[in-house]
Amino acid sequence: MTPPRVSFEFFPPKSLEASFRLWETLGVLAPLAPEFVSVTYGAGGTTRALTHDAVKTIHKHYGVPVAAHLTCVDATRAETLEIAESYAQAGVTQIVALRGDPPQGQGTFTPHPDGFASSIELIEALADTGKFTLRVGAYPDPHPEAEGLQACVDYLKRKIDAGAHEAITQFFFEADAYFRFRDACADAGITARIIPGILPVNNWTRVRRFAEATGAVIPAWVDEAYDKAIRDGRETLLSTSLCAELCSTLMEGGVEDLHFYTLNTPDLTRDVCAALGVTQPVDLSEVA
Repeated sequence: MTPPRVSFEFFPPKSLEASFRLWETLGVLAPLAPEFVSVTYGAGGTTRALTHDAVKTIHKHYGVPVAAHLTCVDATRAETLEIAESYAQAGVTQIVALRGDPPQGQGTFTPHPDGFASSIELIEALADTGKFTLRVGAYPDPHPEAEGLQACVDYLKRKIDAGAHEAITQFFFEADAYFRFRDACADAGITARIIPGILPVNNWTRVRRFAEATGAVIPAWVDEAYDKAIRDGRETLLSTSLCAELCSTLMEGGVEDLHFYTLNTPDLTRDVCAALGVTQPVDLSEVA
């Protein structure tokens, strides 16, 4: 089986220690020649400036294409488009366009009075510039605010029609969730690439809490497997095995691209990539 194309997501550092961890993670994963890497916004746009700095640093110093997350939260249209233009001026021409999560303590998303009211409005404005490759979010397990799977498919279709080029999914635990979503998208006339989002589980307690908040379905067998593995001190071994198996099943089903949510901890992602045949390319000039 041909190794997949891979990409990696990072979050911007909020401290000196976190900065070292991000650059260490990049040092481990950048040599795997990812198609691109992305840098997130914090909830409520809290890391906007940090994201901006991290994106420009990665673009300048690490030799990999970088995509900046951009959201509608807590900013005017002018401010958001100004950020986008600053990316374009720096040579960063890939954006992950999202509505964004509401600020902490705010239960639902409320648009800024002068801001974009939805991801679709943001996508349309960015597409009108003609300067960016635009990726958007997609939900194999329905988004907590959606009425069901078909609603998620229909909304993705609207985002693609608004100018998005491709999508990256929220993480999921079973390949069938992705396949059902992919087939439903095809039935809806979506031809854009839909990249599966993969979350290697470094800490099940934390990931479980995150999954519950984002609407990702947790199969009972996964819960039971981690309960036993944690008791036996085999959590990392189980995570590597389950993640590699999930990716292999996706590849057997025709998937050629995988996007890893690294949480700025590289080892598990690196090990899964190695299991899939994704390794550092050999420079033949050095061998000769």
